[in-house]
Amino acid sequence: MMLPPYLYDIQREIEGYARGYGLDFYEQVFEILDYKTMNEVAAYGGFPTRYPHWRFGMEYEQLSKSYAYGLSKIYEMVINNDPCYAYLLEGNSLVDQKLVIAHVCAHNDFFKNNYYFSKTNRKMIDEMANHATRIRRHMERVGVDRVENFIDVCYSIDNLVDPMSMFIQREPMPKPRARDEEEERPRQFKLKAKSYMDKYINPPTVEEAGPKPDEEEKVEIRKFPVRPQRDVLKFLIDHAPLDPWQQDLLEIVREEAYYYAPQGMTKIMNEGWASYWHSKIMTQKALTDAEVIDYADHASGVLGGSRSLNPYKIGIELFRHIEERWNTGRFGKEWDECDDLAAKRNWDRKLGLGREKIFQVRSIYNDVMFIDEFFTEDFCREQLFYTFGWNERTERWEIQSRQYQQIKGQLLSMLTNGSNPHIEVEDANFENRGELLLRHRHEGVDLRVDWARDTLSNLYKVWRRPVNIATTLEEKSKILSFDGKAHQERAGTP
Repeated sequence: MMLPPYLYDIQREIEGYARGYGLDFYEQVFEILDYKTMNEVAAYGGFPTRYPHWRFGMEYEQLSKSYAYGLSKIYEMVINNDPCYAYLLEGNSLVDQKLVIAHVCAHNDFFKNNYYFSKTNRKMIDEMANHATRIRRHMERVGVDRVENFIDVCYSIDNLVDPMSMFIQREPMPKPRARDEEEERPRQFKLKAKSYMDKYINPPTVEEAGPKPDEEEKVEIRKFPVRPQRDVLKFLIDHAPLDPWQQDLLEIVREEAYYYAPQGMTKIMNEGWASYWHSKIMTQKALTDAEVIDYADHASGVLGGSRSLNPYKIGIELFRHIEERWNTGRFGKEWDECDDLAAKRNWDRKLGLGREKIFQVRSIYNDVMFIDEFFTEDFCREQLFYTFGWNERTERWEIQSRQYQQIKGQLLSMLTNGSNPHIEVEDANFENRGELLLRHRHEGVDLRVDWARDTLSNLYKVWRRPVNIATTLEEKSKILSFDGKAHQERAGTP
């Protein structure tokens, strides 16, 4: 349902405020949905049309029960598209609708201007509908169960992509060769001849020694791919023995994985940016005096602290911290080298560069860069960050550390590669048997053996030959394998 006139007027009013602050966003189309339709769209990942799959039904049931039991409520959804589509929940108060519209304006600005969204498909609503049509045709042709089962396989490996591949122009992958170039030239061998005819039958250019013409030549086996490939899905699409319909499904899942990848890379920044600007717009422009208390009550629920990482809270506070630092000049060589705590406490160069800086950060950073550069010791201390864990002795959750470096290290570890293991294609002809070898690179996230085995089982259905992954378990190099019948574990090479 389209917006009623009074909400449409509010939308235009808030968009005017947002542009006045410097936000730049695509045209916005808002629709009002009842909670059932909102849950349905949310189960589809924010899109009104998707292909049929049991996972969407499962997510719908979970969202519906969570809403019915009062555990959660979806206030808004916004899609990275041009024009930008967003949904408001029917029955929300006017304050909530204002807050959501302001929030969406900032999300839209982030989608349009952040570097990591620059390669995404801006017509993804249409593309999702095309994907649904293609998959339904495959279901009609080869059967619903076969298609759904293979989609399950694709989903189990849909995170094995390289989020940065869209920004890297690589040379074409060289084709594997059996021999060196000089070996590919025709080879001449010395023929038997009487001594007086030898110089005529065997010119000086022929080889004096070598295998006989009737002997088999040994073929040098070259590693393929020559360099490890981070985009495992692309490698499987290009080289796995897939049926055409299976290849098409894998391409669809890969395309959607790359569409969602920037959202995983910028979750803290995106939500922090939207929260920063909805707070600014609401408190300085859009609220009436009678709405302030309701707004504060609702906003506190979103920005309140919790035991888990709250991307809204840490994002908005970091943007505010950056703005304050660049307004007062608390950066640079002079600030870093100052040892006078009193001077630092009263430091204010009145530079007024905060607004310009946060717009710059919004444009070129992702979450890992954001935390790495701007999560300072002062910020950590001011926001009372800590790490916590389960104490086996007391059998309860307890604070483990308030040390800045440990907290920052844990944050970066959580954010690197979306908390997924870093896995690459190492060899597609492992041990000269046509087996697939993946390698797990230990860069912050360990490999869960049970998940790895399930994934190997699904990879076997794609590669159709034994599959392996090299990793480190209990500080020992191991290779986990699946040959279609049983899982094996053996010693590997580092």
